Amino acid sequence: MTLLTQLRSLLGSTHVLTGGDSPAGLTAYEQDWRGRYHGRALAVVRPGSTSEVAAVVQACIQHGASIVPQGGNTGLVGGGVPDASGTQIVLSLQRMNAIRSIDTANFTITAEAGCILQSVQQAAANVGLLFPLSLAAEGSCTIGGNLATNAGGTQVLRWGNARDLCLGLEVVTPQGAVWQGLGGLRKDNTGYDLRHLLIGSEGTLGIITATTLKLFPQPAASLTAWAAVPSLTAAVQLLGMAQQFLSSALTGFEVMGRGALALVRQHMPQLHVPFTGEGTALGETAGDSPWCVLLENADSESEAHARSRFEALMQTAFEAGCVSNAVVASSLTQARKLWHVRESIPLAQAKEGLNIKHDIALPISAIPTFCIETDALLAQAVPGARLVNFGHLGDGNLHYNVQAPVGLDPAAFLQAQEQRVNALVYDAVARHGGSFSAEHGVGALKVHELAHYKSPEALAMMRAIKQALDPLGLMNPGRVLD
Repeated sequence: MTLLTQLRSLLGSTHVLTGGDSPAGLTAYEQDWRGRYHGRALAVVRPGSTSEVAAVVQACIQHGASIVPQGGNTGLVGGGVPDASGTQIVLSLQRMNAIRSIDTANFTITAEAGCILQSVQQAAANVGLLFPLSLAAEGSCTIGGNLATNAGGTQVLRWGNARDLCLGLEVVTPQGAVWQGLGGLRKDNTGYDLRHLLIGSEGTLGIITATTLKLFPQPAASLTAWAAVPSLTAAVQLLGMAQQFLSSALTGFEVMGRGALALVRQHMPQLHVPFTGEGTALGETAGDSPWCVLLENADSESEAHARSRFEALMQTAFEAGCVSNAVVASSLTQARKLWHVRESIPLAQAKEGLNIKHDIALPISAIPTFCIETDALLAQAVPGARLVNFGHLGDGNLHYNVQAPVGLDPAAFLQAQEQRVNALVYDAVARHGGSFSAEHGVGALKVHELAHYKSPEALAMMRAIKQALDPLGLMNPGRVLD
């Protein structure tokens, strides 16, 4: 019996897709959303239960076929796309999208891996609770993919990464067995923490099929402000002030450079971008600030209390000279408009064309110096290259992206300059004590960087774990470790 015949017997022909099953073939599964990675799968399988996932893994073991787990396929490092061999099985978890249970007394929700992140957020909201993980792709990314990559997003400052929000996992192992670890316990000190080993492993150690996640009370009030700052040093000063004035109520602190906001203004003229050379519907005066900051304050007390603390923060920041202009959203609608501008930066960059992306983490105190030094090195090495910098300054995560010079073909620029630019940026990151991957993972894109920048001791332990858990090397090969 061939593998395809066996898979159709297990799942039904409807849920085993091959290239001839539609006019478009398997394009939606075989390339990433950036259009950078293109592969060819033997088939795409869509199991509907954990037992079916286990059966697929067992069948693939029998036939020696490697497996590429895939959620919403919104990743940025090529971790969920098959290679070009035509022999791999893409295992899509999109059919496994049920909310299994909500325990309001324990403040937990149990969801299957294919649940869209926004659906998890809404299920929590329906019972008056909050699931705080928030990403620009939350309408299409899945919670299993979020955990497999330890996704971050805009509220890590207050709530932590996906890892910090997870209490339990259900996982199909590389042997096709099912590990049940869905207990919603805050304390369980019984040996190695397998949950944390699987989170962030990018499908290389097993397939996450369900998870138990933490929930929280909804904030009594949420306020959003957009501030213009003269420099990154001023932005860091503002962050320190915000933490003093707002404490744990500070849930978001995003920084956006002039180049990033200019692309939003260019490609999405319907959006109003404050303090970038034109007036907006929010009523601020025109200006052209080199950096802007988006702050969010989620208070457990009243809106009046939250607003008074916010206004005191802004007044102090003005007097200290680290804010040159600011607007506080007067309604939820205005707050959403401000966040929509921030979340539109990656889409605007995509419209501008392929670019060299860097998802880096640095000590917050090192970010201004890093940018000054690295900006100068890039200007010297690649004259005319445009910097599109933005990110989660509150947790030290910067998206330090490099766009082709005006008039130069973006794809040609990427091919000619990526290796050189990456070495320059990642060497600078290492000098400042940072990481070359903050929240997007390693995938296929950064395998060689991991081998170069991780210590031999760390790599040896990682390889030992991979060999012990997946000795046949069938789980997402070529990702994380080469």
